[in-house]
Parts: sequence; C-alpha cells; structure tokens
Amino acid sequence: MTRIHRRSVLAGLCGISVIPPFANAAEEYVDLEWTDLVPKGQVIIPQEIQELTQHSQSTPRGKQPQSTGVRSDWNGQTVRLRGFIVPIDYSGTGVTAFILVPFVGACVHVPPPPANQLVFVTTETPYESSGLYEPVNVTGMFGTASTTTQLAEIAYALSADRIEPYGD
Repeated sequence: MTRIHRRSVLAGLCGISVIPPFANAAEEYVDLEWTDLVPKGQVIIPQEIQELTQHSQSTPRGKQPQSTGVRSDWNGQTVRLRGFIVPIDYSGTGVTAFILVPFVGACVHVPPPPANQLVFVTTETPYESSGLYEPVNVTGMFGTASTTTQLAEIAYALSADRIEPYGD
C-alpha cells in the first residue's frame, strides 16, 4: 500500500469513528402544538367553549363553532402532537380510529372545538387506551383532510406510526 493510500484509508476510518452510532437512527419529526394548527391571527378555541370546559355540567348541547381555516405547512411531514382520544373505531379491545382533541371532554361533554382544532387519527396497530382522560402523544404522517363524523367536522388527519401515553 502506498503512503498516500494508507493515509486516505486512515483519515476515512477516523472520520467514521467521530460520528455517533445512533446519529442515523435519530427519529425526525415536527413537534406541534394545537396553536400551530390555527392560521395566524385567528381565535384558537372560542371563549364560549373555554368557559364550558371549566364546569362539571352534564353534556351541554351546542353547535361546533366555524373553523377559521387550516394550515398546510406540515402536509406530508411526520409530526408529533399531544392530546386526548375520542374513540371512533375499535379492533378487539384497541382503538384503531379516533379524534385527537386538545382538551379533556372535547366532543363528548362540551360542543366540539372548531374543525381546525381536531385531528382524525388512524392506526394499523390498535392502541389499548385507558380511557378518554389519558393524554397521549401521537406521531405519524400529517395532513389537511376534511372529515365528517357523527361528533364533528375535522380538518386534519394523521396516520399514526406511534401512540404512547404522554410523558413516556
């Protein structure tokens, strides 16, 4: 081996050892907050719904407020969003489709938030939810998608790769 060739090989090996072994395995996603889903300058959750969530009344009747538009900034990207599960479909004992909502009781105990504050989530692997009051992180492919359920109009969709209790 020539002196120049050996140096090139050694320099290449030294460069490889500097890169941590987990660097390529790092998961990349955008961490979203509910406020990120509303166009800039628009109301996040109308005052009338915010006031209802502070009461422990039985199910109040009301209409879903109009949505003020959506944001398409994260269409096709992998995101992570924290929220609460409102089950729509089950497989065995696990949830396979649900509405991810920003606060406990949304769509169940109070009128639903505007469509741009709701995300329709589907997952191939059923999630064994411990109930409506369990906060979860959902990570997966995100996008705008108008969906209508018996509970609400929904402006976003997320195909979940991972669902885990919030805090894990």
